[in-house]
Amino acid sequence: MILRTYWVWSVAALLFIVFPVHADQNPAQEVADKCSVELKTFCKDVTPGEGRILACLYAYSDQSSDQCEDVVREAFEHLKLMSAVSSHIKSECGEDLDRFCKDVEPGEGRLLSCLEKYDRKLSQKCSSALKDVGLKE
Repeated sequence: MILRTYWVWSVAALLFIVFPVHADQNPAQEVADKCSVELKTFCKDVTPGEGRILACLYAYSDQSSDQCEDVVREAFEHLKLMSAVSSHIKSECGEDLDRFCKDVEPGEGRLLSCLEKYDRKLSQKCSSALKDVGLKE
């Protein structure tokens, strides 16, 4: 169960890179650029990770600039998409992860690399799920 939880967050992090909000920037950079004043003012003491910065910005959105509020809203929409994709992959690839990747430390794309390594041995449902979300040809 813990492996799967970490895996979902690892896939989410990967998808944050794979499906950027804008073609020229990833969402994290977009938020950093458009909310720099808010980050320094409201969120300077927040420990990054697990969505805490985004949650802080959201909490202060009524005091934020329009550009920051817009990019935070976009980032939340992006996270909802990533969550749906992660949930789909988790449900379809859970058995494959347990079978082939149980000793792989989650993070930095290691679990996805593990699945790619066992590409020919993956279940049909996992293989299809990876294709569905564009992580496999």
